Amino acid sequence: MPPRFDFTISATDGAARTGLIAMRRGEIRTPAFMPVGTAATVKALKPETVRKTGADIILGNTYHLMLRPGAERVARLGGLHSFMNWQRPILTDSGGYQVMSLSDLNKLTEQGVEFRSHLDGSKHMLTPERSMEIQRLLGSDIVMAFDECPRADRPRDEIAASMEMSMRWAKRSRDGFDSGEEHAARSALFGIQQGALDEQLRRISAEKLTDIGFDGYAIGGLAVGEGQEAMFATLDFAPAQLPQDRPRYLMGVGKPDDLVGAVERGVDMFDCVLPSRSGRNGQAFTWTGPMNLRNARFAEDQEPLDSRCTCDTCRNYSRAYLHHLVRSNEILGAMLMTEHNIAFYQQLMQAMRDAIGEGRFATFAGEFRRHYLR
Repeated sequence: MPPRFDFTISATDGAARTGLIAMRRGEIRTPAFMPVGTAATVKALKPETVRKTGADIILGNTYHLMLRPGAERVARLGGLHSFMNWQRPILTDSGGYQVMSLSDLNKLTEQGVEFRSHLDGSKHMLTPERSMEIQRLLGSDIVMAFDECPRADRPRDEIAASMEMSMRWAKRSRDGFDSGEEHAARSALFGIQQGALDEQLRRISAEKLTDIGFDGYAIGGLAVGEGQEAMFATLDFAPAQLPQDRPRYLMGVGKPDDLVGAVERGVDMFDCVLPSRSGRNGQAFTWTGPMNLRNARFAEDQEPLDSRCTCDTCRNYSRAYLHHLVRSNEILGAMLMTEHNIAFYQQLMQAMRDAIGEGRFATFAGEFRRHYLR
């Protein structure tokens, strides 16, 4: 029988690592980028198209799925994998970030967060135990501990208090996850390091999480407005504070150059809405940088989006046609642009895996930045 969860590192190059996560629903090659399927769909793409881009795993969102269609309903319909026709691994976030950012009225206590739905104003309570229950009902393969994600510009004492509460919630998440014995026997639980940009707080958080014990560890509290320079400065120390033999997941990141810089600093997993959201809004990511297809200069450009890209969009459609679709707000434009962006991200991850395996990651990263950021 395939393992519940097994992580092996096959090569390192500096702090960068490449390896494999083996789970019963399939293998995840690292560094890995997870397309975001917020409401049981990666917007504008069929699941089989997502897989064709090279994605090994996708992300689902606890907050959105608990509100619509409801975790209990998804469970009655056979679980999230069957519901959306994605039979490979799914990671679900805990819902905490969305509760804080989307709900205008929420009340934070030691117990959890009481909030009103952004859909209809109905009142809900999300606790570490309820988050674990929802993720169990969804059938998640990788479950995230429940935490609070404060902004980095809050006072240090507030960030410290938030981190300490998140660590207490992490222990309750561990206990709640383990109480669902059948789900725990086939899924994995990741803890989330907090502490904003503060090295000492991050170290304390990492030590407390390690004492609890998790299958993998996420770096939370970044990509919330602090900027790339501050994020990289934090990643210069945060990954190394976490167990070396477990995956490190940087939540909510990011732009292609963010990914390269984070892998350079020892990160193994990523998710971000950027490639799909940008695709729907006419922006393509390419090896020479972002490209806005709404720009009039593409109206008669018969070149593919990116001559190095092997996706169906680049093989079959011109920039001129994509410009027309985007400017006309045609649904096909969102579909083709999103497919390209997700495929580009997967090709970038494969290029980094290859470079690490061949011991040339520093050269790859330097060349990438020279072309992408020119």
